[in-house]
Amino acid sequence: MAIAGLGTDIIEIARLNKSDATTERLAKRVLTPYELTLYVASNDPVRYLAKRFAAKEAAVKALGTGIGNGISWQHIEVRNNDLGAPELHFSGEFATLCKQRAITSSVISISDEIHYAVATVILEN
Repeated sequence: MAIAGLGTDIIEIARLNKSDATTERLAKRVLTPYELTLYVASNDPVRYLAKRFAAKEAAVKALGTGIGNGISWQHIEVRNNDLGAPELHFSGEFATLCKQRAITSSVISISDEIHYAVATVILEN
C-alpha cells in the first residue's frame, strides 16, 4: 500500500468550552448520531468533542478537501475497535471521493493532554 494522504490537526480544548449551548450546537453539527450518544454519556464531553473534531479535520486534510463542497462532518465517523483503538468509517461524498481515488484503508491516531487534542490520519491506496 502507498500513502495517498496525510493530515494532522490540533485543537485547544478550551476553544470548545465557550458555553453549554454553543458546545451543544457544535456537537450536533460535528458528531454523527452514534458519536453524539457517546458524547452525552462521556465523563468529559468537551474533551470527547475536541478529539473527534481533530480527527475529522485530520481526515479531510488527508483527503485534501476540507469541509464543504459536498463533504460533511457527518461523512466521517470515529469508532473504537474491540481493543479500544480508533477507526475511521466514511460515508457520503467522503466515501465517494475515497473510492474515486482508490483509497482502500485509513489509519488514525488520536491523543490529548490537559490543553490540547491532536489527531493524525493516513489514507492508503
